Amino acid sequence: ALEVPDFKNALEQFQKLVEKTVTQKTKKRLGLYIEDDDVIDYDKFYTMTQTLFGPEVKDYNVKAFFRKISNNLDAKTEWCEIFGYFIGETGSSRLKEENMVFLVSEKQEITHAVVKRQDVIKGIVKVPYLDFTVTASQKGVITIFNNQVINLHRKSCFSYPFYFHQDTAWINGCDFLPQLKCVVAVTERTIIVWDYKSKGSQNNCFIIKPMENSLLCVCTVTVSDHLAEDNILMGDDKGYVHLLTMTSDHFGLKQRKDKKESQLQILDSKTFNTIKRKLHDDWVLKVKYISDLNCFGSCSSDSVHSFVLDDIKRLEDNLPVKEFSVPRGVNAFTYCGKAKVIVTGG
Repeated sequence: ALEVPDFKNALEQFQKLVEKTVTQKTKKRLGLYIEDDDVIDYDKFYTMTQTLFGPEVKDYNVKAFFRKISNNLDAKTEWCEIFGYFIGETGSSRLKEENMVFLVSEKQEITHAVVKRQDVIKGIVKVPYLDFTVTASQKGVITIFNNQVINLHRKSCFSYPFYFHQDTAWINGCDFLPQLKCVVAVTERTIIVWDYKSKGSQNNCFIIKPMENSLLCVCTVTVSDHLAEDNILMGDDKGYVHLLTMTSDHFGLKQRKDKKESQLQILDSKTFNTIKRKLHDDWVLKVKYISDLNCFGSCSSDSVHSFVLDDIKRLEDNLPVKEFSVPRGVNAFTYCGKAKVIVTGG
């Protein structure tokens, strides 16, 4: 353990590191920063933090701290957060808030016993034609909630057997593959494909890796006419948008239906047809395919290339894309078909 004088010095150096990181990101979002060898990305931030404080600093705590200052440059931070402690944390109320999955219209709280404290839901996807909702928590719990059970007095929800991804990597988003009838989720370096239809002890899951950059978001592209093929869009921390094609041949779903044991298979990402293009100079925070417009959209905290909306074919070439700039970037967007407008939030 560090002695008190050494610890105080480490705190001062850490504060300078945080200030330098925030300054760089602020200038970058304003289009004033020119990247060089001195740029502080997550890997460099983690290495310098661990050098200051030693092995007591855990990767997932530093990761949470770095994302906090990256997503909100004005966020109030405390040094103790890199050790997993939070000033002003309350007991039962915080526990209740973080265990909450979502609220139904009747204000009924739906919780899950496996969603532990300090875990949060990172993705909620409604699948209308199958009448269920998919959720994915940051620490690896993927669940399907179904509300087909209706009685005379109230509507109730129940969940299918869930999948628990036991890995240190965080899940950053999820979606449903309509052709393969599977759930897809992304972590920092992998893609998870879960065959939720497996029964009993069977729990077929496929891990696609390695991925070159940290994946931050995912969505399904609903344009494929092939019954056994799905396409997904993904955004990463280097500004790239990826298009990856999946087929039933990759997973051998038909051959596995008769197997009773739980299946976990690692698949090489190089065996998948993938294209990518760098569209932003900062994290890609959301991607979405808008079928009404036959276009995809992606947004970023990048102040110059904040929002892109164009044909998916633009990922395969170097032609200019339709984009616009917003100071400090765009964090979220959605499309309303009835009003024919796109709404963005920064």
